[in-house]
Amino acid sequence: PSVSLCVSSIVEKHDTFGMDKDQITVMKQNKVPALLDIRARMAGKDGVIETKPHGHGDVHTLMHQFGLAAAWRAAGFKWVFFFQDTNGLAFRALPAVLGVSASKQFDVNSVCVPRTAKEAVGGICRLEHSDGRCYTVNVEYNQLDPLLKSTKDFPDGDVPDPKTGFSPFPGNINNLVLGLERYQQILEQTGGRVNEFVNPKYADAPGPDGVKVFKSPTRLECMMQDYPMLLPPTAKVGFTQLDRWVCFSPVKNNLADAAAKAAKSLPPECAGTAERDALAVNNRFLKLAGADGGVAEGLAADGTFAGVPLKLPPLVTLMPSFASTLSETKARIKPDSKVSVTARSALTLQGDVFIDGTLELDGALVVRAGRGSRVVVKKLKVVNAGWVVTATEGDSDMTRMRGYAIDRKETREIVFGDEGAAGDKVTEHVIDEC
Repeated sequence: PSVSLCVSSIVEKHDTFGMDKDQITVMKQNKVPALLDIRARMAGKDGVIETKPHGHGDVHTLMHQFGLAAAWRAAGFKWVFFFQDTNGLAFRALPAVLGVSASKQFDVNSVCVPRTAKEAVGGICRLEHSDGRCYTVNVEYNQLDPLLKSTKDFPDGDVPDPKTGFSPFPGNINNLVLGLERYQQILEQTGGRVNEFVNPKYADAPGPDGVKVFKSPTRLECMMQDYPMLLPPTAKVGFTQLDRWVCFSPVKNNLADAAAKAAKSLPPECAGTAERDALAVNNRFLKLAGADGGVAEGLAADGTFAGVPLKLPPLVTLMPSFASTLSETKARIKPDSKVSVTARSALTLQGDVFIDGTLELDGALVVRAGRGSRVVVKKLKVVNAGWVVTATEGDSDMTRMRGYAIDRKETREIVFGDEGAAGDKVTEHVIDEC
């Protein structure tokens, strides 16, 4: 079955994940002919033309063809967020990036991280042509160094800035916030067609007729982040640079490939490392929120799981309904409150939950407030067997993907379900266990 059918079936199976059906649109991208040589002769087999993906730049064309940009603008929306589905941490940074876009009135705002010189990550640059045209746009890492060396200002190419130790060109992580008004106008003018390019790898010897051929068939490609090339000079294009820990931890590899990379001292970038980094953000948010006593610096697990070494911090999960940003986390923990979480502990906070006093945890605790409920922790001490991280291949996708499972030996649960529809009076539940 096609990818689009698989995605649609997953969405249907999970009842649209709690969303309304009209909130999810599955767009199918067509493929383009594969090319054999520099004369663009098409590859084929058994009388059928071989095809390959055209690149994620097609998302703009699809947005236009499906009428989504126009529909969203008509509905009053102001911004569109394009993200990589392999990078879950993107949503932790999104509120801050939206704030920058709104305050600066950016038509394009690229989320960036500090970039090591010559790192295999594209860099945001301002390109100035001799005819006066200027673009602020991503330049792919394999093109950045030679491009810089061709200029007067950067004859040494992509080298570290002595003041920071990083490249002066921010690392693009392909998360884009676009102003919807300008975006919809550009789609109407261009159909969403961004510039194409070809990136072939040549065979050592030419073909029988002397024409340069490719090692394997290639194709025309286009990239989502080249959208700024369609904008007029009056457009406002910028970037927001954030520390990696808060916005970037991609899942690029399966366990076998991740283990091979780890063996070579390369970043594994797999499901386990992404979960580790998400837990680290939650732990850090609690600490930065001023939880006096704080979260222990130790580890919930320290070992090798299916060949991938992992150091998991305390299993702290802050659900979006509890807090999506640092400021929201701070608002949930009242001044002078004391929160103590040991290294082996697991803490899940969900919904309208406040800590206004003392919380001591050595084990596992789940506090969940459903709609219409509010939980205020005044005094609570929990000690139990908690959750244990165990290495296993498992029989579920979740464990096969991570190489470990969470053995929930004992959990204290404080849960108050939905007690009314939105807008009804909120029932407050105070936890004060002297």
